[in-house]
Amino acid sequence: MARFTYDKISPCAEYYEILEDLMERGEHEIVEFKEAKGQYNTDRIGQYFSAISNEANLRQQQYGWFILGVSEGAERVPVGTNFKTGAGNLEKFKYEIAKKTSDGITFIDIIELFPVANDREHRVLMFQIPAAATGIPTGWNNHYYARSGESLDSLSQHKIDRIRSQERADWSRQILEGAKIEHLDREAIQFARISYKLKMDRSHISEEVDKMSDEEFLAHLRLVVDGKVTNAAMVLLGKHQYDTLFKQSPTIMWRLFDGRKDVSDYEIYTIPFINVVDKLFENVRNRRYQYIPNRLSQNPETTRQYDKWLVHELMNNCIAHTNYRLGGRIYLDEFDDKIVISNPGEFLPGTVKAVFDVNYRPPFYQNQLLAQSMASFRMIDTAVMGIRKVFKIQKEKFFPMPDYGNELGYQVTVTVHGKSLNDDYLHILYDYPDLSLRIVYLLDRIQKGMEIASEEAKELRTLKLVEGRVTNLKVASHVREKDMTVESAMDEGRGNQYYKDLIVDYLRKYNKAKRSDIRNLLWDELSDKLNAKQKDTKIKNLLASLNKDLIIEKDSDNQQRANWVLK
Repeated sequence: MARFTYDKISPCAEYYEILEDLMERGEHEIVEFKEAKGQYNTDRIGQYFSAISNEANLRQQQYGWFILGVSEGAERVPVGTNFKTGAGNLEKFKYEIAKKTSDGITFIDIIELFPVANDREHRVLMFQIPAAATGIPTGWNNHYYARSGESLDSLSQHKIDRIRSQERADWSRQILEGAKIEHLDREAIQFARISYKLKMDRSHISEEVDKMSDEEFLAHLRLVVDGKVTNAAMVLLGKHQYDTLFKQSPTIMWRLFDGRKDVSDYEIYTIPFINVVDKLFENVRNRRYQYIPNRLSQNPETTRQYDKWLVHELMNNCIAHTNYRLGGRIYLDEFDDKIVISNPGEFLPGTVKAVFDVNYRPPFYQNQLLAQSMASFRMIDTAVMGIRKVFKIQKEKFFPMPDYGNELGYQVTVTVHGKSLNDDYLHILYDYPDLSLRIVYLLDRIQKGMEIASEEAKELRTLKLVEGRVTNLKVASHVREKDMTVESAMDEGRGNQYYKDLIVDYLRKYNKAKRSDIRNLLWDELSDKLNAKQKDTKIKNLLASLNKDLIIEKDSDNQQRANWVLK
């Protein structure tokens, strides 16, 4: 007998199904029901958060559930809860929990449902709790909790030791139980073959790939091992009807929000993910946007709200770096003036500022094999920092910089603005196209009313890019003609020695580099006044000069295989 009814075409339909299943199975170590018709003690929820998170880790589950608004008796039915009603209160509660948990982690999501039971609609809250991170027990108020059956208890020492002894493993490299070559999509594999040959751009490699069977090709890329299919292979190339082989099917959801921030349209995408972003981008309303480039112009210029490469890079990076153990899904939420992309996982650079260091490379990839394969299929660019390219695209459109967030610990978001926010900011970027990304990032924070460090504010003031009191800085509106202070600051240190030092530092860190690696390293650093051919010539001359000075040399006479190394 059904315990409740719901709208079968609701965007939350899958969560109603999950709730129905959990109510049928009852409470256990990673599921807890509470009636909580009114409010519920925050400290108690924090204890359950710690316990369910730790138990999910020990049971190798991606997450557990804490549910309010359902009766706790043998016959569980929705009864409704008034916990944290009101706009924004549930989102604030996520941060409230994060303040007292280990590493500031919080709920993956809080889902608000309205099932109908006994002829009445009831509000039910489903709190999705992430499993404790590999090797790190989840604590609440510096204490670790566990479950003993349906009871709350302290986490025993042997359980703490079990979690702390865990090692980080590449989920994407692991074999997907039950998956076979036949479960992979042949059209997706063919698309992968073509993309791989274009990426390698060598006639002899193309000939070798053409001679390989599908299994040999995938084995060559380590996507198939001894005839067994990896998680990475299934994510990129799997037939959608076999996505049930995953504990939770990887999905991507596009949602369109209207002016009242209600969902007016949506679509869910399943595997294979190798070309899913092309399909998704077709849904995005990429409107034309007009702007006045500078104060002296009367003629507007036109651009599209969103750059196609930018959206592809961000979405494919979500696919590459999502923590699939957590479950959840990747979202692209579209509003009138922005898109917000989110995925379960960590923001690998830690802070956006780290990306502006040209020598920065992420310490690891969330899914190493998946990321390598996607790079081989031209889906992402791991050599050139994609984030820096995204920032540069927005800069060249004179739009605000993207806003990255990882405040919840297990959810990465990036907001891409599709319109300008401040005319003074737009005009400065137009007047000074050679401003560094770091300076533009700081200026962008000022236009958004965000804080920057005092030394950063002093730097912007020296460049005459901001005005006003320290506590109320604003983007300068009086910059009309080329200011020599700004021009000299942009040119400072950008002589040949600057670029040579970047090359030498890179070789010290990574021991060797192809010419393409050096090109990727320097390309965004070189002046935008140079065209592509001029940039290539400058890089060639820099390498020749370092070679002539006996600082670097090639490690092989074979030009195709040779690397530059320190002499």
